[in-house]
Amino acid sequence: MLALSALCVGLIFGLGLLLGGMTDPAKVLGFLDLAGGWDPSLALVMGGAVSVGVLAFTFAKRRTQSLLGAPLHLPTARQVDRRLVLGSIAFGVGWGLAGFCPGPALVALGTGAPKAVVFVIAMLVGMRLFEILERGLK
Repeated sequence: MLALSALCVGLIFGLGLLLGGMTDPAKVLGFLDLAGGWDPSLALVMGGAVSVGVLAFTFAKRRTQSLLGAPLHLPTARQVDRRLVLGSIAFGVGWGLAGFCPGPALVALGTGAPKAVVFVIAMLVGMRLFEILERGLK
């Protein structure tokens, strides 16, 4: 039941990304182009997503189990450290250069978009490099 629930939620999320235009790098880059032809439509998509997230986390804080009975583990870290800042910068630079972030890139990959294929391969290589570096630093 949990796997079926995860599949349904993932499909709804992917559909929302498609309908919101988040899988179109040109639309995303238009949103990020504050000095040029700024497209504010994604701000509404993000505002809606943040609103739903705030409501969901407010509800989830009072629970120890998901609605399907699985253990519910919410993040506990509160500090802003070097890793968080550097990761945020890397994410922002990647988003600004490619017009993709991981979720929309995976949805766009499902449509066969060549840019998404390149992005997802680069993302997987970057994730692997991070793992290798992380192990080397410990």
